[in-house]
Amino acid sequence: MELEQQLENGVMRLKVLERRLDARTAAGLKDKMAELIQAGNWRIALDLSQVQFVDSSGLGAIVSARKQLGSNGDLVIGGACDTLLSMFKLTRLDKVFRIFNQTDDAVAALRQ
Repeated sequence: MELEQQLENGVMRLKVLERRLDARTAAGLKDKMAELIQAGNWRIALDLSQVQFVDSSGLGAIVSARKQLGSNGDLVIGGACDTLLSMFKLTRLDKVFRIFNQTDDAVAALRQ
């Protein structure tokens, strides 16, 4: 799992550098997000701008991080393509996560 992370004014930007977030890659994302949360990163902007496909394993990794954060933090999504946006709507996860067209907007929302 290739990821890029950058801390910006208390917001962790985590960019997935894979085209697919599936059974092969989801465990790596789940582990990395758990590590970041345990280290005290309570505000995470997940950049999915490179991702073209997410399966149930990928969704599970994202939901798991949201559950770990609980009411102490927030996880927002940025840069999702139309296919992913449709999938988030179909699974009604668009009601769980704030989703932004641009990751910069997601980061800015977490700073407020």
